Amino acid sequence: MSEDFAVLDVRPILKDGGEPFQAIMSAVSGLAPGQGLKLLATFRPQPLFNVMSNRGFDHTVTEIEGGDFEVCFTPKKTEEVKASNAATPDLWPNPALELDLTELPPPEPMVRILAAVENRKAGDVIFALLSREPIFLYPELTKRGHQWVGNFDEAGETFRIMIRTGEARGDATA
Repeated sequence: MSEDFAVLDVRPILKDGGEPFQAIMSAVSGLAPGQGLKLLATFRPQPLFNVMSNRGFDHTVTEIEGGDFEVCFTPKKTEEVKASNAATPDLWPNPALELDLTELPPPEPMVRILAAVENRKAGDVIFALLSREPIFLYPELTKRGHQWVGNFDEAGETFRIMIRTGEARGDATA
């Protein structure tokens, strides 16, 4: 793991009653590959841990003087799966369809992916590139009987998702 960290102190923003989320995401976007983020905050930012995990970061938390917190977000290994509802995606066939949806605004990527999976036969695999993690897509895919696995690329800028189509909704047995 890299010991190289960008430092972001959001304590002044928080003390002024502001919301630091945009500043944090901007700092994350500016990180070099392999670089971590050292965040200084007035509280333990629990909701941020899942957001950063989905962006490819582990975290460690240390309470510092005055009851403030130092959180070090460290990049995970690139090959590590970030999100999945699939048991064995390494056994899936090669993608039958590849989609680059990085230039589309939400919810268009989700709409196109759902249309694509409904038009494929069971067992087909679709690979898609997205500009952000499709958090709202996961429950829809699961509800419709599809499996998925995804993660961010090495730069943490493009989310890659593979979807294996399940049985048609009317034919599925639970």
